[in-house]
Amino acid sequence: MFDWSLYRGNLAWLPDRTIFMAIHGSRAYGTATPESDTDYRGVCVAPPEYYLGALSHFEQAESREPDFTVFDLKKFVHLASQCNPNVIEILFVDESDRLQATPLGERLLEMRDLFLTKRVRHTFAGYAHSQMRRIRGHREWLLHPPTHHPTRGEFSLPESTLIPKNQLEAAEAAIRQKLDSWSADFMDDLAPATRQAIANKMSEHLAEIGVSMNEELWPGAARTLGLSDNFIELLSREKRYAAAKKNWHAYETWKKERNPKRAELEARYGFDGKHAGHLYRLMTMAREILETGKVNVRRPDADVILSIRAGAWTYERLEEWFEREDAALAEVAAVSTLPKAPDVAEIDRRTMAIIKASL
Repeated sequence: MFDWSLYRGNLAWLPDRTIFMAIHGSRAYGTATPESDTDYRGVCVAPPEYYLGALSHFEQAESREPDFTVFDLKKFVHLASQCNPNVIEILFVDESDRLQATPLGERLLEMRDLFLTKRVRHTFAGYAHSQMRRIRGHREWLLHPPTHHPTRGEFSLPESTLIPKNQLEAAEAAIRQKLDSWSADFMDDLAPATRQAIANKMSEHLAEIGVSMNEELWPGAARTLGLSDNFIELLSREKRYAAAKKNWHAYETWKKERNPKRAELEARYGFDGKHAGHLYRLMTMAREILETGKVNVRRPDADVILSIRAGAWTYERLEEWFEREDAALAEVAAVSTLPKAPDVAEIDRRTMAIIKASL
């Protein structure tokens, strides 16, 4: 049973209207260390005014120390339908990690297989790609740390901008709108998970040649708006200067706020083992779900994950494994018996029944 004295929020109705609560994170994975916190995730059905009223709004309740999140059922189901890894996992924790499950919570658990689709290929792997980008970014800081706050002169810019700030922001906004319209032209009909996968791949391929997606497409979008090449070049230098400043501040924040023990391991092994452990888990879970239709939250390979976190793999091994596994997942997804998309009508029907029963 969940100890509600741990909740630090002020929603008096939350304990009585929470239909499911579980342990989440490393303790649910079986990869906790003595320093690990206990995270809690749950689902509730908010009071009637949040569904029937015009002014009340609720999506989730959060508090810290401990890390605690309870989602409104509608938001939870929406995220689960998209195969969001952090949400899917909640429904598949080991029974010993279920702290609260009312009869309506049991009805939610009965829905859990409806959320499993081939989208896991992109969502679980998409989260893994995010971990890989963090690892690469932190490794770059470890090997080639920024040495100083960038100056405008380094980007051939005068001390004061030649273009008023409001004009720069307006031009940036117009170019961004144009880029977004190009994206919508060919990706609007795709599922969100597929759009994310395409964006990940485009970003990675462009990164290999030393540019970002914005840097590659941005000048063309600017020219379609009738901006002169001189203005575009000046705006481009302003963007590069802003990016360098952002990188410097992110580096300084990372140095100041990172966990000392993780910093020691990063310095010793050249990359963040905790991110690497998450990457391995996410990619492995994606394969398991596609091949078996089962979600193993309590990890049978917990010892491997813990060893990766402790530096058992080299950075080169991690990179090679990640690239190989990412390519293999496409083949695994192609032959998976999971549906391509969820049965939205059935999910809606069951969700409405839970809400009606609660109201």
